[in-house]
Amino acid sequence: MDFRNAIDESLAWASRWFDYAVMPWFFYQAAIIVTLFLVAKLAAQRIEPLVETRARQIKGHPGLLRVVVALLRRTDWILFTVFLLAALILLRAVTWPSRSHFIYIALSLSLAWLFASVLSRIVRNRFVARALAWLTWIYAAIVILGIDDDAATFLDGLAIPLGAVRLSLLMMLKAALLLIATVWLAVVVGKYIDERVRISEELTPSIRVLVGKVAKVGLVLVAGAIALSSVGLDLTALTIFSGAVGVGLAFGLQKVVSNFVSGIIILLDKSIKPGDTISLEGTFGWVRELRARFVSVVTRDGREYLIPNEDFITQRVINWSFSDNLVRLDVNFGVSYDADPHKVSELAIKAAMSVGRVEADRRPVCWLTDFGESSLNFVLRFWIHDPQQGLTNVRGRVLLALWDTFRENGIDIPYPHREIIMKPDGHAEKSGGR
Repeated sequence: MDFRNAIDESLAWASRWFDYAVMPWFFYQAAIIVTLFLVAKLAAQRIEPLVETRARQIKGHPGLLRVVVALLRRTDWILFTVFLLAALILLRAVTWPSRSHFIYIALSLSLAWLFASVLSRIVRNRFVARALAWLTWIYAAIVILGIDDDAATFLDGLAIPLGAVRLSLLMMLKAALLLIATVWLAVVVGKYIDERVRISEELTPSIRVLVGKVAKVGLVLVAGAIALSSVGLDLTALTIFSGAVGVGLAFGLQKVVSNFVSGIIILLDKSIKPGDTISLEGTFGWVRELRARFVSVVTRDGREYLIPNEDFITQRVINWSFSDNLVRLDVNFGVSYDADPHKVSELAIKAAMSVGRVEADRRPVCWLTDFGESSLNFVLRFWIHDPQQGLTNVRGRVLLALWDTFRENGIDIPYPHREIIMKPDGHAEKSGGR
């Protein structure tokens, strides 16, 4: 019954507007509106470049510049609104107000669109900004045309009963608008809290990330609950969907939930934190950021790997800076049997200490490990305090220092070779050699 009444009221409203549209003065006003719009378009093409050059000179106020640029992009609408206002004043001065009613409506609609489109620029996402501008303008247009009550009745008539709840299109639209507004506000507040927490020096890096995540997720959930409750939607009534939806989410979002929970565990046990140097499945780099679903790891070659949080829980991870930044590295080398092993150890330690990144407080050590087939084998062990700067490069510098030191002191680094002895019967024997 409500739906049929809404249809009848809509048809009556359309009939009234049709009667108004066939009047002669409606066509006169429409011609004036179209002419003024074309004039505003042509004038904006000349005015906008001149004003934009002056606006770009604004420095140090990015927010003000953003609003000014948004206004400049709508110079045609600003001029169109001004021209409509002038035409409305002129017509009301020389004729009856009813003969300028359509221009008044056009002026109100253009003003509503101008404000909605400019104010929506505070949202950085272009799609969301456009959707917000259109929704705001449509609501303003319904109020300006005086059909807000009829539209509300029509939308409320499009409803379906769900148990004890009557779900209408009007309720859904209100819920959507309130949900967008409250969630957007919650995201803004959450980002502000996150930024304030990140610059706090009293909290550890892991606690900063944890507080930021909890604030963002918690505010969004609270905003959603408030928005749905504000339109009169009983949240307990949604439990009729919890069975099927819950099963679907359990399968579809299994990995997402697993990574989110793993991220919370990582933050609580402080096993991984921003700035740590880690190795995981051949990936070596330092942790740039902890997210709800993944960890951002930057390698030495500039690549950024987005590793799921679950991998840090289920797989073996090397955290080079878990307790401190000191890391011990080993370099294996061999020298000729003609060299004095005691002197070789001293020279190797001296060569390692000549490299800048080698920790001076922890003296390197060098041990003879094996009498090889072709060489005396040694291991040189030294410490560094900046593993995030790379491991291969410091090993390479130590090896170059060993090479230079051994050449200066006449110590040979042998290479394997074989001796072939030819016998009179034509057979050959192979023997090892140095």
